[in-house]
Amino acid sequence: QLQFVESGGGLAQSGGSLRLACAASGVTLDYITIGWLREIPDKGSEVVACINEKKINTAYYADSVKGRFTVLRDSAKNTLYLQMDDLRPEDTAVYSCATNRGSCSFPLAWNGRGQGTQVTVSS
Repeated sequence: QLQFVESGGGLAQSGGSLRLACAASGVTLDYITIGWLREIPDKGSEVVACINEKKINTAYYADSVKGRFTVLRDSAKNTLYLQMDDLRPEDTAVYSCATNRGSCSFPLAWNGRGQGTQVTVSS
């Protein structure tokens, strides 16, 4: 059964860093498209980062995080990471991971979204 468990969120100051982890079970990350999504109250959901299956291995970033966030896949641990640097108050959100039957460039519906981890950035 597909399951993602996110961790690593917390409180950070503006300009600081956090590293989120998404531990997967029931699926091998090397063979799927997987992304990090964030939910901001009153603003809805945004895909912040996406990485294609390992044989393609290309990543996509939302303009709002490009140059600050990096998505990393650890095949041995079957875990996806999101390294977040130069954090800003507008990055405050619940972050979760999910898989997609499409590609990062041509996504379909996101599936298997986890419970998420809260990130709060103070100014």
